[in-house]
Amino acid sequence: MTRSDFRFFHRLRVRWAEVDMQKIVFNAHYLMYFDTAVADYWRALALPYEAAMHQLQGDLYVKKATVEFHASARMDDQLDIALRCARIGTSSMQFVGAIYRGEQLLITGDLVYVFADPATQTSRPVPAALRDILTGYEAGEPVLQVRTGDWATLGDDAATLRTQVFVQEQGIPADMEWDADDRTALHAVAYNRLGMPVATGRLLQPEPGIGKVGRMAVHPVLRGAGVGSAVLQALAAAATERGDGDLVLHAQRSAEGFYRRLGFSVDGEPFDEVGIPHVTMVAPLPLVRG
Repeated sequence: MTRSDFRFFHRLRVRWAEVDMQKIVFNAHYLMYFDTAVADYWRALALPYEAAMHQLQGDLYVKKATVEFHASARMDDQLDIALRCARIGTSSMQFVGAIYRGEQLLITGDLVYVFADPATQTSRPVPAALRDILTGYEAGEPVLQVRTGDWATLGDDAATLRTQVFVQEQGIPADMEWDADDRTALHAVAYNRLGMPVATGRLLQPEPGIGKVGRMAVHPVLRGAGVGSAVLQALAAAATERGDGDLVLHAQRSAEGFYRRLGFSVDGEPFDEVGIPHVTMVAPLPLVRG
């Protein structure tokens, strides 16, 4: 088994609390590493796990977990936890895992999950939609579709995400979230393969040649999974197509690093907007791939 056998990797560093006096990882922690990676695997599928399982009318339960030891991980090692969905049966699915330190294989694992009714925990067939998502991801197919359009077309889904992120999570008053620009902006919404909206943003043109991105909102569970980047790239492509030369936005300071990685730089001094620290950021078009 080699690293090239896997598409998905989760990276972690071994902490002091996970090793014994010889600074070797306790055996039981390897299952925890695999479990942590499985949670991140669902994020790679752009699936908020709880909401997705509710829509699929089931949940996943571990049936079997086995670990084979080849070498030990040590204190402060940087490990890559690899996973792939190797088989999907009628009601079960098998994940094969491996833990690497660089190119060295340390641990292999086998995890079997059963899809079941959460109320009774009795097995039921794996839904066709979930089967398609898993096999598609492992085959290299995209997990997202980004749609662009006007407020009449995408407003309901954009509003759901913006309410969740800005109003409910960040405490912005609802009457400050909605404005007349929504009616004239180009909106983008990213959908996962269950059709769930998971990220949104909008594009304005405050002056000729300048595109302004705003109202960027990503489902809380999926931040850092690439869905926000997909929305921003779609808006940047639309701005480029209409002839804009620069893209500007007001970034929350907590998201500044995200925009820097996409080619944005800070322009001016920080300021407060709706009580949250922001900074103006600008990037030339076309936008770099992030």
